[in-house]
Amino acid sequence: MNETQMQHLSWSVNARGVAWIWLDLAEKSANTLSEPVFAEIETALDAIAATGAKGVVFASRKTAGFVAGADVEAFAALPDAAAARALVERGWRFMERLAAYPLPTVALIHGHCLGGGLELALACRARVAVSDRKTRLGLPEIMLGIYPGWGGMMRLPALIGPSKALPMMLTAKSVNAKRAKRIGLVDEAVPERVAALTAEALVLNPPKRKGLPLVERLWAGPLRALFVQQAEKRLRAKVRAEHYPAPYAVLRCWSQYRGNPLLIPAADPSSIEFLATHPTTKNLLRVYFLQERLKRFAKAQTAPITRVHVIGAGVMGSEIAMVCAASGLTVTLQDLSLEALARAQQAATRWFERRFRDDETALRAALDRFIPDPQGLGVAQADVIIEAVVEKLDVKQRLFAELEQRAKPDALLATNTSSLSLEAIAEGMAAPHRLVGIHFFNPVTKMPLVEVVQGAQSDAKAVERALVFVGKIDKLPLPVRSAPGFLVNAVLAPYLIAALKCVESGIAPEVVDAALEAFGMPMGPIELVDTVGLDVAILAGQQLVPDEPEPPRRLHQLVQEGKLGKKTGEGYYRWEKGKAVKRTVKPDEIPEGLAQRIIAPLVAATERCVAEGVVADTDLADAGVIFGTGFAPFRGGPLHWRNTQDTDKREKSTEMT
Repeated sequence: MNETQMQHLSWSVNARGVAWIWLDLAEKSANTLSEPVFAEIETALDAIAATGAKGVVFASRKTAGFVAGADVEAFAALPDAAAARALVERGWRFMERLAAYPLPTVALIHGHCLGGGLELALACRARVAVSDRKTRLGLPEIMLGIYPGWGGMMRLPALIGPSKALPMMLTAKSVNAKRAKRIGLVDEAVPERVAALTAEALVLNPPKRKGLPLVERLWAGPLRALFVQQAEKRLRAKVRAEHYPAPYAVLRCWSQYRGNPLLIPAADPSSIEFLATHPTTKNLLRVYFLQERLKRFAKAQTAPITRVHVIGAGVMGSEIAMVCAASGLTVTLQDLSLEALARAQQAATRWFERRFRDDETALRAALDRFIPDPQGLGVAQADVIIEAVVEKLDVKQRLFAELEQRAKPDALLATNTSSLSLEAIAEGMAAPHRLVGIHFFNPVTKMPLVEVVQGAQSDAKAVERALVFVGKIDKLPLPVRSAPGFLVNAVLAPYLIAALKCVESGIAPEVVDAALEAFGMPMGPIELVDTVGLDVAILAGQQLVPDEPEPPRRLHQLVQEGKLGKKTGEGYYRWEKGKAVKRTVKPDEIPEGLAQRIIAPLVAATERCVAEGVVADTDLADAGVIFGTGFAPFRGGPLHWRNTQDTDKREKSTEMT
């Protein structure tokens, strides 16, 4: 049968009687779900039912993946809570209709299958996933301050059990194809070459569903209240309901409303209306669009990047190499010390084993791409060369003067320096325009942001290629201008100094940390200083907060005593088994306005970086501070938060007058 072409999809029925619906959203690189797409699928399903087809396979013609979720831009543009409810209701009706379709339905999944995309797959009778490293299935709505409103909260726990489903919904973590098969989320995980045949086989011979194990039936039934109580206890240890209401709403919706958000009254704090209008949702949507903007910096067309050479097998250099290898690049790691290379190889093996625990093929491939290179032979073949050696100007100058002689003429030369001037490093080079900064944050394996630094001498094309490279290793590239501390360290240093000065004034470290954690920071500033090292904090303060004549007395004293924080087992805190030993702080112990007082220097430094052109605008500054320091995402960034506070004050002042 000829293929019927519609605006966002096409469909046909083959000789075996299997109908294929190919999703292909017009003028977009990824499929998303919206009213026009729902309407076209429904029209196609009605037409297919009249053909006598034996069943339907949903697939995607987008190379990026199956379906990325709902149309976030359309959601962000909703005018009010009523419109949000109408959107959820439309999607819910569509998924219910798909689930009740009289013919067998199969979702053939490759690449991303997220949010509404996974809800569509869950509404099908069966699912097949392509077992490569790009395939990911998940429900990330929590990251936008909302929940899976099109049946995900109902169908996922029913399919795989609440003990596996609720963590996926509460953390937004996705799973790969093999993990999805193991937990029962997909029926088959197969190589791409047989995926279509497997999907058709499931249409023609639908799988018989096994019931959930007894323990999962108990969690979903008579022990549901206990399960939710335990889940909420774990949740409260991670996030506060007043900051992030959505995960608490997921628990309530599943436990009390059978996963159907349409049953929840509008006044309920777990309702569609409450979440859609909550400030956290607006700010998390802002963060989403900031993240998308950073990703776009990596979209330029440049020469292919397949090989990377990293110099320095310390913690930073080793993790840079690990991340590159995990992302599909061949990496040579150079160091004079064979012991350092051996430690790096061991660390890489442990990390790859955790990262690829469900994919032995991907694990072996990553290990093969991670190549210790004591002689630096990889320099000649590398597309990107990154140095992560000691922070000494003369060492780096000699290194790059040598590298530019040995590297390919078009190879990107990059420094990971956090404190030295790019212009000074480039002084000894014959072609200084080749040098850029690619500044990673510790730990490289976890921190999403990378600053791409343009020195006064850097060529714009080299900077562009560095941005593309950062995107290629699944990091967020932030373009910054060469200046002391760039953006992130320049704003972090005065924040930490302000916190240390509060301790100096007599406020307990635990109280300072509790105040900032209550504000929404992922870690208190005193614990952070202990984590990075007190000696490092002194050096950073001298370089980045020159107005401070000397470090706080207590900080200086601890360093003199050799108490450098986590790495020595004692600093402002005593450390046991990698954790700071702290006493519990009661809310009434925290002085009013303490968090705001400590945050104020960070906000001022962020504003100064924008004014001085270190970063292009306030939105990019907010993005850098959120993804580089962990600044409370639900507040939308330091400058956005400051502006919101100013607006609130003006509105209150107007009301009083």
